[in-house]
Amino acid sequence: MYDLIIIGSGPAGLGAAIYAEQARLNTLVIEKAAMSGGQILLTEAVDNYPGIPSIGGFELGQKLREHAEQQGAHFVTDEITCVDFGADHGYVVKTLRGKKQEYQTRALIVAAGASHKKLGVPGEDAYIGRGVSYCAVCDGAFYRGLDAVVVGGGNIAAEDALYLSRFCRSVRLIHRRDALRASAILQEQLKQTENIEILWNTVVEEICGGSLVESVKLRNRETGEIRVLPANGVFVAVGINANSEIFLPELHCESGFIAAAEDCVTNIPGVFAAGDIRTKKLRQVVTAVSDGASAVSSAEEYLRTL
Repeated sequence: MYDLIIIGSGPAGLGAAIYAEQARLNTLVIEKAAMSGGQILLTEAVDNYPGIPSIGGFELGQKLREHAEQQGAHFVTDEITCVDFGADHGYVVKTLRGKKQEYQTRALIVAAGASHKKLGVPGEDAYIGRGVSYCAVCDGAFYRGLDAVVVGGGNIAAEDALYLSRFCRSVRLIHRRDALRASAILQEQLKQTENIEILWNTVVEEICGGSLVESVKLRNRETGEIRVLPANGVFVAVGINANSEIFLPELHCESGFIAAAEDCVTNIPGVFAAGDIRTKKLRQVVTAVSDGASAVSSAEEYLRTL
């Protein structure tokens, strides 16, 4: 029986592990893959984590893991397939069933993250971290003075295009329909920004290049016309899915994301959500690590009531 189990070993899970060990909680971190770091492992460089400028995503993930291990954190590799939150016993004991074994804990931090929706086109996976990005705020600064494309039509895509326009030479917003879903005020800002061009009724057919992205092959959905557009960076903003399926319907969610405020408290006693999987405005490494700390603080308060 553990005091605390953390599902996930991205920045939120690792941040939680560090704080849990400092709180002297009997803690276990369960990670699906045998490599800690989560989505930052796919990021070529992270330049907005305070105190560690221009660090590779893989290296940052390893540093977070090493820090957790130095504090005494214990890890197992397993995939949790089912969670019994213990409703029949007052939620005091939560039982997690993995593909390898079963685990029990008094408190649970869900830090299973979220997955970016992909375009599913040739070249996308090959160029992740080498020109393909799913986070303009994370990677945009590396494309200063270069040409970028943003794929999507919602608020995030519009915000990404506006953000990139500050330092990119040109930004093309590629949208498969003839109208954006983004808010009216964002659309007005897009129209007023000189170096942003919107390509309507257009889809990406392929992402091309050598060692790095050099161009995108586009198709007009109305005319069928194919064109090749030079581009150094491709920012995909077609949505994300929280990895929350196995926690439903017991945990309350909003659009798939576990409903939890800054204290990371969910609707189930002793269960906390941290990082990209919870409802929040900004999904960044720094906010994920912060969530990990907050979740442990809330877990400590909960455990003192048992």
